[in-house]
Amino acid sequence: MMGVARGRLAVSLDVLTDALAMVGQHGVYCTSNRNPAVPALDLQFVLSQITGAKELIQSVMQELESQKKP
Repeated sequence: MMGVARGRLAVSLDVLTDALAMVGQHGVYCTSNRNPAVPALDLQFVLSQITGAKELIQSVMQELESQKKP
């Protein structure tokens, strides 16, 4: 429906979304010693990297969409 490249990117985006949810759930139980209201620093880093990867995939999908239009 979206083409091979965009389809693969969409699946990658779904996998990253699932990973983001799992790490987020883990962050509820693994909190920072300094501030129990936020996840531990290593989880914050993982969350930011997954979010960055999702944004990159979304930008590539938008670029592919704009190239498709005449």
